[in-house]
Amino acid sequence: MQAVDGTSTLTDQVFESVRRAIHSGELRPGQLYSVYQLAAELKVSRTPVREAMLRLAEAGLVRFERSRGFRVLRSDPKEIAEVFHLRLLLEVPAARLAAHRRDPALLQAMRAELEEMREAAAAHDEPRFMRHDAAFHRLLLQGGRNGKLVGIVDNLRDATITLGASTVDRSRSLPDIAREHEPILAALEAGDAEAVAAAMRSHIGHTGELLLAQAAAANGVPVDPDDLALIRATSA
Repeated sequence: MQAVDGTSTLTDQVFESVRRAIHSGELRPGQLYSVYQLAAELKVSRTPVREAMLRLAEAGLVRFERSRGFRVLRSDPKEIAEVFHLRLLLEVPAARLAAHRRDPALLQAMRAELEEMREAAAAHDEPRFMRHDAAFHRLLLQGGRNGKLVGIVDNLRDATITLGASTVDRSRSLPDIAREHEPILAALEAGDAEAVAAAMRSHIGHTGELLLAQAAAANGVPVDPDDLALIRATSA
């Protein structure tokens, strides 16, 4: 795993390092690990490791086993379906509303974020790409002028990240993801509210379906039709 250093708290750094290790497969689902083992590998004391693992357990990413350690849990397909169902219900109408306003400053900021995404994709810099991806979506939501909605969607995106769910280099590349944002911006620039909503619906729905399929495969089960229907009910 990546060593911890930087300006954030040790607990935050351990949390992120372990989350990345789970996402990359370095820490494998079902395998038993100990706090002592991680502390030695990360070269930190056991306290920040224990605190970080408690946060990961609360997020449903690991499970503690008494006097033994913890196990990495597999992503729950149903949880992914529910998160993306909510995102579709919230982000598509918000995108439509932002298109009606068609704020020039918003368009300029979103163009800049998309260009940053393209550059990060070319460099295969996933953390940088995801920061600008999130900023692109947040700007569009802010265009709808509902601050509470922005916060809720941020939490939903964080839940997906915490679960370690990502399509990058699994079912699509970073340039592929960047290209999915282009129709959103083009429709917004044209002031076509329905096209913006359709492009947002297509992008989020596609992401949700890919992640659902990956999670089901990781659990060795077929995609539950009810889970797929939950996403498609709002992405059709």
